[in-house]
Amino acid sequence: MTTLESPAYLTGMPPQQPVRPEPTLPRDLHAHAMDNLRFIRETMESAGSFTAVPGWGQVAIGATALGAAAIASRQAGTGTWLATWLAEAVVAIVIGSWGIGRKARATGYSLNSGPSRKFVICFLPPLIGGAVLTPVLYRSGAAGLLPGVWLLMFGAAVVTGGALSVRIVPLMGLCFMVLGAVALFSPVSWGDLFMGVGFGLLLIVFGLIIARRYGG
Repeated sequence: MTTLESPAYLTGMPPQQPVRPEPTLPRDLHAHAMDNLRFIRETMESAGSFTAVPGWGQVAIGATALGAAAIASRQAGTGTWLATWLAEAVVAIVIGSWGIGRKARATGYSLNSGPSRKFVICFLPPLIGGAVLTPVLYRSGAAGLLPGVWLLMFGAAVVTGGALSVRIVPLMGLCFMVLGAVALFSPVSWGDLFMGVGFGLLLIVFGLIIARRYGG
């Protein structure tokens, strides 16, 4: 209450409440909150999917594979036949790497993210297995089995790596695995046909679907 002697009564102004300073977060609490936000961000990144699958890159690889199948089918010797497909493998690696980098830049996707590393870890082992079997089968005189082995191992790589990507990628891998299994039980003379269908037509068809539905 105000009295006749109080300053508030004399000036006609209401009594002022004391101003209290705004509470501030302790430094350690702020640092703890930032650590939690960083952990949440890293967890979301690691739980994401690999989205840099190059649709147009697959179309380009499929086109070169069709050409390689036509050239390989005309080779009389096993050595030149194998050299043709190994050269195509190098071309495919170059195109695929370029396609992944191009799509990653266009979409702002980081190739250093957790999903990218997991994709590589899951994708490479079947390919390494196929690479090891190639000289073994060639030296043992069973080069006719290579188309089936390549298709099967590549399909396994796409299935395992594609588990971290969009759904259509592992489906593509399953198609490769089925085609490779059929090739292993088919006449050896059909090898280049299976290679053209798999690394040519399948990659083109699925590449177009990926490019249209998922961009690039």
